Amino acid sequence: MLYTVKEVSELSKVTVKALHHYHKIGLLLPHEITEAGYRLYGIRELERLQEILLYRELDFPLEQIKRLLAGETDRTFILASQMELLQLRKQRLEKILETLRASVASAERGETMDEKTMFQGFESEEAWKEALKEQQEYLKETYEVEWPDSAALDIQRMNDMAAEATRFMQAMAEALRGGVKHTDESVCGLLRSHIDFLNRQGHVLSAADFAAQTSFFLNDDFHLRMLEEQQTGLAYYLSAAADAWAQASV
Repeated sequence: MLYTVKEVSELSKVTVKALHHYHKIGLLLPHEITEAGYRLYGIRELERLQEILLYRELDFPLEQIKRLLAGETDRTFILASQMELLQLRKQRLEKILETLRASVASAERGETMDEKTMFQGFESEEAWKEALKEQQEYLKETYEVEWPDSAALDIQRMNDMAAEATRFMQAMAEALRGGVKHTDESVCGLLRSHIDFLNRQGHVLSAADFAAQTSFFLNDDFHLRMLEEQQTGLAYYLSAAADAWAQASV
């Protein structure tokens, strides 16, 4: 089934003018254009428009959305990435709303709000952004991926993720130093526990997905250096263990 630009506008609540602009800049091309000059859109174009609107919700500029969609054709991966970013924003906004409600309640009671509570949802975001700066610059330069400055960070979740990553990598490095085979059940247990944690945090990650990720690290200078600085051979040990576990999980 094909839809006219007016019908797409009514479905998506995107103005006809905006759809024409998306076409003009090559962001969203119609499925076909009739001899009379009417733009017609199919289901794939509607799916791409949904992806565009989700990125717009995250304040990504149109040119960046165009680059991101041009470099990734796996719709599942695109949607999973967008869901992760939206969940981060949602959690941060919920934290700020909690602080706002507490502020209103304190004001109504004529009380002075506790200084620490007053800034919940705001604290340490700049510290996290500074910590992520090197990686973000590398991703921008190497893969042309750039996160907008307005992307919200959920501080507690970031802290939890960092603590888990540290625990997992330290345990893997200790196993490597101790001569534990990468196929050992204890190593499989570390992988299983780590991926279970990531999935509880909203990631959609299978054993095969994690194996593919660790394989990517071997061919990416930035991530390879990060792992090898923790323990020589850790990147290769991690990749071999993840690959073996993924095959055993099939």
